[in-house]
Amino acid sequence: MENRAIILIPSRIGSTRLPKKPLINISGMSLIQRVFTNVDKLKLATYIATDSNEIYEHVLKFTKNVVMTDSKHISGTDRVFEAATKLNIRDDDLVINLQGDEPFMPQDLLSKLINDFNKKKCDVISAAHPIFNKEDVTNKNCVKVTINSSGYAETFERDLSRKLDNTVMRHIGIYGYKYKTLSKIISLEPTQNELEHKLEQLRFLDNNLSIYMSQYKGEVRPGIDTKDDVVKAEEYLKI
Repeated sequence: MENRAIILIPSRIGSTRLPKKPLINISGMSLIQRVFTNVDKLKLATYIATDSNEIYEHVLKFTKNVVMTDSKHISGTDRVFEAATKLNIRDDDLVINLQGDEPFMPQDLLSKLINDFNKKKCDVISAAHPIFNKEDVTNKNCVKVTINSSGYAETFERDLSRKLDNTVMRHIGIYGYKYKTLSKIISLEPTQNELEHKLEQLRFLDNNLSIYMSQYKGEVRPGIDTKDDVVKAEEYLKI
């Protein structure tokens, strides 16, 4: 039986900077619907995992692929694991954790991520692209990843501690792992390194989990975190 690729989109109601962020209207469509509709064009099994009845009822207006999860989860990874378990995903199936505030994730990047995972030996797969904007080098919200010559992540940083060169790229917050690896990840305690830098992916490296980085040549538009991001997204959709 062929191993599947399943996209799971965690979507929680309790955003502090943008109240009820998944339901925010962006040019006539909610954020969460834009995220789902964009990746659903790949015709993979795609589900939204939420902690909110309001989001759940809203999602049912455009798809039945929605799973209710516990409101006490501290991360999207935990929410994705609960949803994957409820969906009876097999141990060797690829689970793609796509953040619920990424409405412009390129479909060819997702396809590349899946292909790379099937070809490379790794515990986790993620993605990165070159740093095109100089402001991103000092922007703490832009996570930088240093990649070795074999394509694996060496470290992730908010404040770049080394000279910028072609081994340093902008990290794209999307992850893929087999269900059995995800089961292991959610059992790991947060590491000091992770807590200090507020980067969950450092927990993977601290526990000797390999992360292969799919390198994307184009630029991925940032996700939606602030009201300004909403304005920029609406302007982009007018182009």
